Amino acid sequence: MSHRFAEVMFTDGVKAVQDRYGTRAHNERVEQSGGPNNALTAREIEFIEARDGFYMATVTETGWPYVQFRGGPRGFIKALDEHTLGYADFRGNLQYISMGNLTANDRVALFFMDYRNRVRLKLIGHARVADIAHNLELAAAFEMPAYRAQVERAVRITVEAFDWNCPRHIAPKFAEDEVERMIAPLRTRIAELEAALSRASTTAITK
Repeated sequence: MSHRFAEVMFTDGVKAVQDRYGTRAHNERVEQSGGPNNALTAREIEFIEARDGFYMATVTETGWPYVQFRGGPRGFIKALDEHTLGYADFRGNLQYISMGNLTANDRVALFFMDYRNRVRLKLIGHARVADIAHNLELAAAFEMPAYRAQVERAVRITVEAFDWNCPRHIAPKFAEDEVERMIAPLRTRIAELEAALSRASTTAITK
C-alpha cells in the first residue's frame, strides 16, 4: 500500500535532494509502508474541525505560489465526508487572489496548526468554489449565526492526500479562549482570597 502524499510530493527533484542529504532510504520506507493517507479518518476530522484557521496555498497563472490564511470560529471548516472538506469563505480584503488562482488551477495545499500542542497536518487537494448569494440551501449549510461576518462563498476541497508533520520547531502559542480557560481557576482563587481577606479585615475592625 503506497503513501499517497509521498507519491505526489516525492518528485524526481525531491528524491535527488533526499539522496544528497542521506534521507532517501528513510523516505522510501515511508512510501512503501505508510498510507494510503488519502481518506480522512476520525483523527484527521476531529483535528481539522477543532481549528479556528488554516493556511492555504494556491498557484498563480504565472507560476507564483501564494499563501492565504483562512480563519473563522471553530467549526467553520468541516469534513463533509472522508474525501471532502468544506469551509465558509468570509468577506476579506477584496483582492480575491486565492479565488482567482483557483479559476485556472484547482490544486491547493493546506496547513492545519495546533500551536498549543505542537501538532500540524498537511493536506493537498482540489478546490471548487461556489457563490452562495443565490443559493439558500448552500448558504444555510455554511452559515455561522454567532459569527458577525459575511459568508460570500462555500469552498469544497476534494482530498488527494495528507500527512502529519513532526512537532520540531513549533513554538507553543495559545488562543485567547485557551488562555481564559487556563487562568479561570486562578481568577476564582484570587476572588476567594480577596473575599477571605475582606472578611478578616472587617472582623479585625469590629473587635
